[in-house]
Amino acid sequence: MRKPFIIGIAGGTGSGKSTFTNRLKETFGDKVAIVYYDNYYRHRDDLSFEERRKINYDHPDAFETDLLIRHIRELRNGQAVECPVYDYTIYNRSPETTVIRPAEVILVEGIMVLQNEELRDLLDIKVYVEADADERILRRVIRDVKERGRDVEGIARQYLSTVKPMHYLYVEPTRATADIVINSGLNDVAFDLVKSKISLLLQNP
Repeated sequence: MRKPFIIGIAGGTGSGKSTFTNRLKETFGDKVAIVYYDNYYRHRDDLSFEERRKINYDHPDAFETDLLIRHIRELRNGQAVECPVYDYTIYNRSPETTVIRPAEVILVEGIMVLQNEELRDLLDIKVYVEADADERILRRVIRDVKERGRDVEGIARQYLSTVKPMHYLYVEPTRATADIVINSGLNDVAFDLVKSKISLLLQNP
């Protein structure tokens, strides 16, 4: 298999990154593999549940980025990787892992994908998905209540104390490093542009 083409998809919480990523996966199927940056939150067995709840998960230090970079390099070299799995209900990594196999296109998705220079340099295309702050917080509330077992009061507290300030400090500035900036994961024009680029790459030997 030829060297994979790597696309980074970044943006704030609730911006539509996952929607955009899933649309690409649905379009190209097995030709695409996805690596979720969220799965690389650090393993914190050394802390109690209450201590883990208080961690600032929107700071770059919350992630084991060195491991993610190593895995992307291995995928690029045609090697399968054993990816960690993060469990949001316990604020810690699951004991389980998942195997990600090389594919012609690797999508790397997460809020901090464009924040680390070494990681950014591995990307062939850098996409930043943005949305209004009120839309992002509403989507986050719905997601965290339905999928992660969180309560609204806790979500609001976390958003105001860490998510919002860290977004403006670490996430939004990475917009300037993106090759493509789109205003919604449902933006059909932007999606068609990226889809066409991937289709062209897949056609060429």
